[in-house]
Amino acid sequence: MELKEIAKNVMISCLAVKPTEDVLIITDDSRLTIGTALYEGAKELGCEALLMVMKERELSGEEPPRTVAEAMKAADVVICPTAKSLTHTNAKIEAQKTGTRVATMPGITEEMFGAGAMTADYDEVLKLTGKVTELLTKAKKAVIQKDGCTLTLDLDSRDGVPSPGVYREAGQCGNLPSGEAYIAPLEDGVNGEMIVDGSMVGIGKLDAPLRFVIKDGKIQSISGEKSEMLDILLANDRNRTVAELGIGTNEAAILNGIILEDEKVYGTVHVAFGTNTSFGGVNKADCHMDGIILKPTLYLDDTLVIKDGEFQI
Repeated sequence: MELKEIAKNVMISCLAVKPTEDVLIITDDSRLTIGTALYEGAKELGCEALLMVMKERELSGEEPPRTVAEAMKAADVVICPTAKSLTHTNAKIEAQKTGTRVATMPGITEEMFGAGAMTADYDEVLKLTGKVTELLTKAKKAVIQKDGCTLTLDLDSRDGVPSPGVYREAGQCGNLPSGEAYIAPLEDGVNGEMIVDGSMVGIGKLDAPLRFVIKDGKIQSISGEKSEMLDILLANDRNRTVAELGIGTNEAAILNGIILEDEKVYGTVHVAFGTNTSFGGVNKADCHMDGIILKPTLYLDDTLVIKDGEFQI
C-alpha cells in the first residue's frame, strides 16, 4: 500500500478526521516524504490541509519555531512526523489546551509507517492501555526489578496518562504509532539502580546494557558501553531528573532502535529523564530521553503487573 493510502487509513481510524477540519502537518527536511503523504491524504479526505516544514530540531523536547507553535493552536488536528520529538513541548501543551488533537511521530521512518506498531488492532491497544493507566493512577509506588537491580518510584498524587494511538476527541494527544501508559513520578522520589538494555535515546538499539544509579530522583552515574553519548543527561540537575515511567502495550510493536516504536513494545517498561511538564510533572529540562527495559518485572503497589516481560493483569 502506498504511503498516501496508509496516511488516510491512520487519519480515519486513529484521529477520526472529518472533511470539515483543518489538518496541519508539521515536518522537517528529513521526514518530508511522510509529511507530504499525510498532506496529500488529508486533501483527498476533503480536509483543509496545510504543510509546514522546519529545520530538524537538535534535541527531542526542543520547542518548534514560534510560527509553528501558533499554527498548532489554530488547527483542529496536528500530525508531526519529525526526526526529534515534539511530544513534550510547550507548543503541544498549548495546542492541547485549545482543543487541538495532536499526533506526534518522532523518528518515524517510511518502513515503520507501513509495518510494526502501525498495524496494531488499536481497539485492543486502547483496552489494555486503559487498564494500565488506571493502575498507574491508583498506585502510590512503582517497583521495577531487572537483573538484580531495583528501582523504586514514588507516584503518589500523580495521574497515569494513556497513549493508545486513538485521539478522536478534542484535546486528545499522543504518539503515532502508539500503545503505552505513562506517568510522571515525583521528581525527588526515585531511588535505586536500573539496567536499560533495549534502546536509549541518543544511542539507539543497545548492544550492551547501561546501568543507571539514581538517588532522590537524580541520575548519580551512568555506566556501560557508549554511556559517554549521554553526557547531555549529566549537564545539569534538570536533565538528570527522572521524568517518566512508561509501560508498552502494543503487541505489534518491534524493537528497532527508534524510540517512537521501541517504547510501545508489549511488556516492556521505559524510564525517561528530563522534561515532564506536558503530563503532570514540574521539570522543564533541555531534553526528554527514554531508555527501554526488556523483560522487566513491575509492581504497582502490591499488584504484579509484569513478570519477566509478561503481563499478569
